[in-house]
Amino acid sequence: MRAVCVYCGSNDGTNPGYRAAARALGAEIANRGLRLVYGGARNGLMGAVADGALAAGGQVTGIIPHALVAWEQAHPDLSEQLVVDSMRARKQAMADRADGFIALPGGIGTLEEIFEMISWAQLGVHHKPCAFLDVEGYWDPLIRFLDYSVEVGLTRSGTRKMLLTDSDHKRLLTRMDNYRSPVTHRWLDAAQT
Repeated sequence: MRAVCVYCGSNDGTNPGYRAAARALGAEIANRGLRLVYGGARNGLMGAVADGALAAGGQVTGIIPHALVAWEQAHPDLSEQLVVDSMRARKQAMADRADGFIALPGGIGTLEEIFEMISWAQLGVHHKPCAFLDVEGYWDPLIRFLDYSVEVGLTRSGTRKMLLTDSDHKRLLTRMDNYRSPVTHRWLDAAQT
């Protein structure tokens, strides 16, 4: 891996552990010589992961739509800030620039972004690792649901195995670096999604 995309909330949430985990993940990405790719904001967990990487001397690419520059408060100190026309363009640019994807705690937008990447992996659009950093059990209910979805036959067990989960950011990054996709057939390409 050369670059990791991190999806996370533009708010801090109520648990201070989320912000600490975001900063620690950003710092570890930088310490490993990886580039951080993220949504470009200075607010919330998004700002924390970027600040962690920058404080550790890392390279950070932020990608933000014009419409959100003021609302999400575009981060002024990034190595590279791309302002794009739409959320669709933002997600595509993030996917193109990353070799793996991690979801920190976040809301609907975070879920939508990571699940699109998981769907693309399932379809063979990419062979990059997709992961949840399970900070203080935040993702536990979702992971239980995904396991249930396999149990009732609505998600394939192979697809579920493609999704990495861990509560330790260093171990998660190592697992992502060692990841080998089980998908060998490409059903669609990015233009068909």
